[in-house]
Amino acid sequence: MDDRVAQIHRQTKETDVTVELNLDGAGKYEIDSGIGFLDHMLTHLSKHSGIDLVVKAKGDLEVDAHHTVEDIAICLGECLLKALGDKKGIARYGHSSVPMEDALANVSVDLSGRSACVYNVEYRTDKIGDFDVECLEEMLRSFSNTGKFNLHINVPYGTNSHHIAEGIFKGLGKALGTAVNILGTDVPSTKGIL
Repeated sequence: MDDRVAQIHRQTKETDVTVELNLDGAGKYEIDSGIGFLDHMLTHLSKHSGIDLVVKAKGDLEVDAHHTVEDIAICLGECLLKALGDKKGIARYGHSSVPMEDALANVSVDLSGRSACVYNVEYRTDKIGDFDVECLEEMLRSFSNTGKFNLHINVPYGTNSHHIAEGIFKGLGKALGTAVNILGTDVPSTKGIL
């Protein structure tokens, strides 16, 4: 089996982002986006997926976090797609239900080669610290679109916005970690391709 690693560099007039990942890692991470809360969420994604993740980003944070968050998500999706290669033998599906104190996050993924994002989440605040919570949906939608996978996130209850977000990223980590696991040698599709 080839190494399932990838690196993507994206530079625009708004951002300069490099993302590296290793699907067969140990959940090691080195995250520096310039956005403390986002770094915190990405460490959970890496740790709970077992995917090694490096994120280095500089962006126009004097405007706001939107461009940086979105471009990191685009790079994450491109890296995931590249590292998966032909997807032979992967589990393909992953699901996790993560309780985070008052919140419950249910996250499901299908590494189908088709993007779809369902995001049923309500926050009681507009910000977590100085981070706009609306950036989270945008990020996860961009990750799903660029990575060409189905992502369903449902949070039936929760009162603390930080706990809700953290539950989502831990759940996404667990679900992705399951979906990228190698279980066999064939592509997991009756079509023979994903």
